Amino acid sequence: MKELAPSILAADFSRLGEEVKTIEDAGADLIHVDVMDGHYVPNISYGPTVMKSLLGKTKLPFDVHLMIEDADKYIPEFVTENTKYITVHQEACKHLHRTIQLIKSHGVSAGVSLNPSTSLNTLEEILPYLDLVLIMSVNPGFGGQSYIETSTDKISRLNKIREEKGYSFKIEVDGGIGLNNLNEIISAGADIIVAGSSVFGAEDIPERVRAFKKEME
Repeated sequence: MKELAPSILAADFSRLGEEVKTIEDAGADLIHVDVMDGHYVPNISYGPTVMKSLLGKTKLPFDVHLMIEDADKYIPEFVTENTKYITVHQEACKHLHRTIQLIKSHGVSAGVSLNPSTSLNTLEEILPYLDLVLIMSVNPGFGGQSYIETSTDKISRLNKIREEKGYSFKIEVDGGIGLNNLNEIISAGADIIVAGSSVFGAEDIPERVRAFKKEME
């Protein structure tokens, strides 16, 4: 099943609980939680307190994307009863295997994200241990960017590796995804679609969620 993970980075934070309830009722599958530290990426977003404020207000699982340095120090703060995935960046982790073990030790599925310029080859040794690979189709740090077209081929190559090796990790794609390019990304092998401004920036958010879900079928 293909899943939609709207990113609350693009939500109206003065109405965050209400907007999350809106996407949940419309059929979203996950809440994508973009965490930025102003060091690894040139922006600061929010931390675990904002994410935890949604506990009890939604049944949707949290898909936590840590765009931060020294992730090991903060991972436990993002472990909640709603947390399904915690994803770290290959480029930001000194000891990636240890970090993946740490995430899994908390009973959470572990993912690794790759920036647009980072080769799939850098994941060769860690792929057998992953539940998720997140392909960044924009450079991390800001919402509302345009999709980098070469990302589609990267998704296809990762999907081929998964099939040839018999791996079971899911492929997630994040950045610049709209109804105009959704089909090509799904066809390339994506399982989870992150959408920020293309969902929360719509005049009719529930209708936009339903349109995404229909296209993903």
